[in-house]
Amino acid sequence: MYIKVKVHVGVKREKVEKRSEDNYIIAVCEKAERNQANLRIIKIVASIFHVSIKNIRIINGHHNQSKILSVNLPNEKI
Repeated sequence: MYIKVKVHVGVKREKVEKRSEDNYIIAVCEKAERNQANLRIIKIVASIFHVSIKNIRIINGHHNQSKILSVNLPNEKI
């Protein structure tokens, strides 16, 4: 499953807003340095879908505010 995420970094309070089934806006406290924000986004998405962080990958947008993530759900057929 692919989801689109728009990220806001360096905010005071973390926030997750679900726009649709596959579209989220996530605000994280971490800065966009040394992959800190990306790691936090992966942890947040893993907790939303109740999967391990190993099942989440950033497909597109590593250095961008808009990202596409791949989520491998346990009962998802490939």
